[in-house]
Amino acid sequence: MTIRGVVFDWGGTLTPWHDVDLMAQWYAYSEVYDPENAAALARRLHESEQHRWRRQRESDGAVGTGALDSLFLDEGIDINGARHLRALGNYLDFWAPHTYADPDAKDVLAALKHRGYLVGVLSNTMWPRAHHREVFARDDLDDLIDASVYTSELSVAKPHADAFRAILEALGLQPEEAVFVGDRLWDDVLGAQQVGMHTIWIPHSQIPAEQVPDGSARPDATAHRLLDVFTLVESWQPSGAESWPAPGTDS
Repeated sequence: MTIRGVVFDWGGTLTPWHDVDLMAQWYAYSEVYDPENAAALARRLHESEQHRWRRQRESDGAVGTGALDSLFLDEGIDINGARHLRALGNYLDFWAPHTYADPDAKDVLAALKHRGYLVGVLSNTMWPRAHHREVFARDDLDDLIDASVYTSELSVAKPHADAFRAILEALGLQPEEAVFVGDRLWDDVLGAQQVGMHTIWIPHSQIPAEQVPDGSARPDATAHRLLDVFTLVESWQPSGAESWPAPGTDS
């Protein structure tokens, strides 16, 4: 069957992998919210977040992480209060340098769109949709994405099949009509394959061993650059289909 759409993971795929001090993110929040008790608050928020991600992994995604707001609510924080909003701004400022898109992301998405493919995003995340939209808009990607699903809005997370079914439904595609592109063998490759999607692995992320419960998945193809995704997808189209030049090359 003809491939009609390409779905991307976000962190480590559309954005390059970054080694981030995860405790520091919460200190950035806590030093504004409660300067006198910043270290203790940061530790509690960090532990709560890690517990949620650990539960997601141990359940194979059957239990999601919930949304970012739920972390604060569990701590008794008023998520509509001015103090929280100031602290949240500091938290997001901490993350900003780590969220910029891969330099080739815009070219790849634009080439896929020009060729007529639907483009989607499926991300395991606690962040709200609005923040992801802001990041994509900043990087001029938002208008190139037809549909997106964030697990902060679901009860499950990758690699659970329902997460992949959600983005397929949003795009109006059957599994065999779609390719999933991601940097994680367990969350992305194994998850997409179990619903029947084609898979492309981008093996650049230095993922901690404890975050890879099952590394046995074998992708249909490996892309060593994001630009390679376009060429790989085109190569899977039925013989006789018109060939298009890869983005970043002369036609």
